Amino acid sequence: MIKNYLKLSIRNIWKHKVFSIINIVGLSIGISAALVIYLIVHHDFTFDQFHKDGDRIYRVVSNYSFSGDPSYNSGVCGPLPAAVKNEMTGIESAAPFYTLNDFNAIIPNGSKTPTKFKKQQDVVLADASYFKLFEYQWLAGSIKSALNAPYQVVLTSDKAKVYFPLLTFEQIIGKQVVYEDTIKATVSGIVQKPIENTDFQFSDFISYSTANSVKDLKEQISLDEWRSTSSSSQLFVKISAKLSVANIEQQLNALLKKHNPKKADDNSKSSFQLQALSDLHFNEKYGSFDSGTIANKSTLYGLLTVATFILVLGCINFINLTTAQASQRAKEIGVRKTMGSTRMQLISQFLSETFLITSLAVIVAIVVSPFILKLFADFVSKDIKFDLFGQPSLMVFILLLTIIVSFVSGFYPALVLSSFKPISVLKNQITSGSNKTRNAWLRKSLTVTQFVIAQFFIMATLLISKQIYYALHKDLGFKKDGILSITTPFKNNTAGKKQVFLNQLRAIPQIELVSVGGEPPSSSGTHSRSVSYTDGKKEIKTDLELKMGDENYLNIYKIKLLAGRNLNPSDTAMQLIINQNYAKVLGFKTPQDAIGKYINMGKVDKVNSEIIGVAHDFYPKSLRSPIKPLAITYHEKAFNNNTFHIALKPETAGGGEWKAAIASMQSLWKGIYPNDDFEYQFFDERIAKFYEEEQHISKLLTWATGLSILISCLGLLGLAIYTTNLRTKEIGVRKVLGASVSQIVRLLSTELLMLVILALVIVTPIAWYAMNKWMQNFADKTPISWWIFALSGVGMLIAAFVTLSSQTVKAAISNPVKSLRSE
Repeated sequence: MIKNYLKLSIRNIWKHKVFSIINIVGLSIGISAALVIYLIVHHDFTFDQFHKDGDRIYRVVSNYSFSGDPSYNSGVCGPLPAAVKNEMTGIESAAPFYTLNDFNAIIPNGSKTPTKFKKQQDVVLADASYFKLFEYQWLAGSIKSALNAPYQVVLTSDKAKVYFPLLTFEQIIGKQVVYEDTIKATVSGIVQKPIENTDFQFSDFISYSTANSVKDLKEQISLDEWRSTSSSSQLFVKISAKLSVANIEQQLNALLKKHNPKKADDNSKSSFQLQALSDLHFNEKYGSFDSGTIANKSTLYGLLTVATFILVLGCINFINLTTAQASQRAKEIGVRKTMGSTRMQLISQFLSETFLITSLAVIVAIVVSPFILKLFADFVSKDIKFDLFGQPSLMVFILLLTIIVSFVSGFYPALVLSSFKPISVLKNQITSGSNKTRNAWLRKSLTVTQFVIAQFFIMATLLISKQIYYALHKDLGFKKDGILSITTPFKNNTAGKKQVFLNQLRAIPQIELVSVGGEPPSSSGTHSRSVSYTDGKKEIKTDLELKMGDENYLNIYKIKLLAGRNLNPSDTAMQLIINQNYAKVLGFKTPQDAIGKYINMGKVDKVNSEIIGVAHDFYPKSLRSPIKPLAITYHEKAFNNNTFHIALKPETAGGGEWKAAIASMQSLWKGIYPNDDFEYQFFDERIAKFYEEEQHISKLLTWATGLSILISCLGLLGLAIYTTNLRTKEIGVRKVLGASVSQIVRLLSTELLMLVILALVIVTPIAWYAMNKWMQNFADKTPISWWIFALSGVGMLIAAFVTLSSQTVKAAISNPVKSLRSE
């Protein structure tokens, strides 16, 4: 029986080649989209699922609220890890670590030239508790002694082979790795790099106690400062199964209250919270690690929705085309029923035919999917690969997808085709006598659904593109064109070299102005501090973001000064230029009122800092984040004052000045920092990176929109074929009675084009609601314009009309004699 069904299926597919190819193409598009999206989504949802007792592992994060304005930090203050270990109960294990990136490493080679590895990522300070909490396979050395003393380092297997390619793991133990020319660490252990998906991609584990011996590191970590929090300072804990998360959080906040007591008139709030390990990869509020990536669950669920929609479009397309073929297969069905075939046998035959077509579509999708992944290689993780035989879960997914698509696509057509009555079929009455078939309400409903989905994709793509354009062209409160930044190496952050480099940069004719400081006005990094201001009656405590920049900082970025003066090289104390937002938070009615007031910066600086100016508000991050209290200051001895901000003179019509300036900078750099790579970044490119996720979504939606329009038009073509076949004699009669080609085209197209208009009416409120919801992610956003909906509708009508014309014009110009000839 199965063999017979297979033969009949192959014969029918071959007989109706055009319909079969369209069906296979439509389904393969949907299935390939589903496969690619499955790989992306599966990759992200399997992160850190392999850790033992992972449901009891949490990260301690910091929450702040200043005058009702919340802020979040994935790190903790320096003294907290020691306090947790010594003063808390219910903690089975506590693992602090401090992330360090862009560390240069040198491997001594005796009398020969040492091997240098520049800007190593994923370097951390950690102790043995890290390896007790997160279990690794030890290839050499022992967890008992690996990180107990200062200047020790544990390497992952892959990094060990990079540093010491000719040695075995046992031979590497005792070898030396020198970080930043100052940290001479001895290899005390080697662990197997995790092969599973994980955010813990660290490769160099330097003993935590080393920080006490390195001045710059000790200053960064601030082991005795409860008011300073850095996202680099991470703390993970494993809690007892007997205690609740709330109990541990209560103990953490009791520690905070004990060591950093709050004043009676302090209106701020600060607290510690436990973040589940399973939430680490998805929580944008806290982020992952300095080098980690964050997946957006909403985006992943959106991708799953896109995959479902495209699959549904393919299935609808199959149903429409198959039912459009019904009249061509009516006699075949009548003969089979006359010869004794039951309806169940016919349904089985048609389902097996659908299964074969779906299987062919799956084969096409398997071939195409790796190429689709390459199209999105710029933002899809390099770890996502299409390996059919190396991924058992992928094979299971493909099998289930084949069965589900076959059933969904084939069940309704099988019911329709198997329901024909043999007497009516053999008397050639199947088309003329079936008003029920002519109405075809279900097929029209499916077609409307197709165009609802397609137009939703079009509208979403237009809106996201509009928001990206708005963000990149909005006045953000500073100049962003023609400015680049260069960051000096950590180990060479010395005043002497910086001054030499600064003087030489100023001598380059194509450079207009140079400033030395920290991060540019808008950046992903944040350096903030809990500060307070007393107005004589009460203390106003806030979290203040700090931007470091000398007297040229405001001039380079064209940040407007509303009151007071600029920073001055002769300033001896730490002076502040605050933004409008902070002036309002402090209660000043005009910017001038803030001048001369003092801000308590905490016990790190010992003395208060004077407000010498108020600057116009600007966006320190993307438009997703509202403007918060911020101050610009300059501390010549600050460890993070190692960025040069360079404003280039405008290029002439011929161009080339900027290229020449960059070449001159590189030459100067090599003379001062010969062992470090010259790297620069234009400020406008940094701003554009804020919206990479939206650009990626836009690219995916553009791809999905194209596919949905293609599949929808194929489905509309199927309905047009069905309609013209059904009304063949009517068209012939109208032509004999004098109807023109344009009248017949209008007659055949109007009803189907109304379906597209109906889809527009249905999708508009749905799309508006979804767009409005998505736009809530932005503190500053573009309006949802009416033309987005109008353009989508007009574009879809044009595409639909062109598709219909290919069939309706053909029917309109056909010879009426052929259509009226009786068999």
